[in-house]
Amino acid sequence: MSTTNLPLAPDAPFATGGAPRRFNRRLTVVGSVVGLHVAAVWALQTGLLHRAAEMVMPEVLMAELIEPPKPLATPVPAPAPPTPVAKPQARPRPAPAPAPQPQPVPLPVQSEPSPIAPAVSPPEPAPVAAAPAPPAPPAPPAPPAPPAPPAVVQPIVNADYLNNPAPVYPSIAQRLRQEGRVLLRVLIEPDGRASRVEVLQTSGFQVLDQTAVAAVKRWRFVPGKRGGTPEAMWAQVPLEFKLDR
Repeated sequence: MSTTNLPLAPDAPFATGGAPRRFNRRLTVVGSVVGLHVAAVWALQTGLLHRAAEMVMPEVLMAELIEPPKPLATPVPAPAPPTPVAKPQARPRPAPAPAPQPQPVPLPVQSEPSPIAPAVSPPEPAPVAAAPAPPAPPAPPAPPAPPAPPAVVQPIVNADYLNNPAPVYPSIAQRLRQEGRVLLRVLIEPDGRASRVEVLQTSGFQVLDQTAVAAVKRWRFVPGKRGGTPEAMWAQVPLEFKLDR
């Protein structure tokens, strides 16, 4: 087999002298791009890029045209002014009449006493003698003292004083063993006899009460006296019935 030598293309990577130049050019482009990115990051961090953008970019002013309002097709008539109303005027009040001022009364002119002539005092009136007082009426006589009440002497009812007999003990009361005390109320006349006899306190047995009343009616008493004169008076007479043991 025979070998034929072919010519190399100018852009072939293995051409003599072309490969180093292309590699250097690519390396330069890559370094430039990296440097620009680093510079942009640094500018953003420090704010230089923003200030540079403000310096480069001019401020834009916005203007807007305002059109005037279009007139209306039919003009609206203006409202008529209100008719002024006349206010009633207040009548001025008449001023009050001034009160009459009191006129000063002229004082009488007193003449000054003469320093030479002394003032004469009027004479004092003579004392008038007082009329004598009328004599006092005589005192009325004292009323006479009332007479002393007459002394009252009560009648004497003691049976032993006048020897009056004791009442007889009823036999039926003795058999029944009846005992008791009777209190009698007796009206004694001026002659000493008993005109009325009443049972004031019973003994509890009728036979004993009747025996006592019958006995006292036969008795004689010393009458009571008023001012030394015998008088009929009431007196109490006790009688007791008691059996011997």
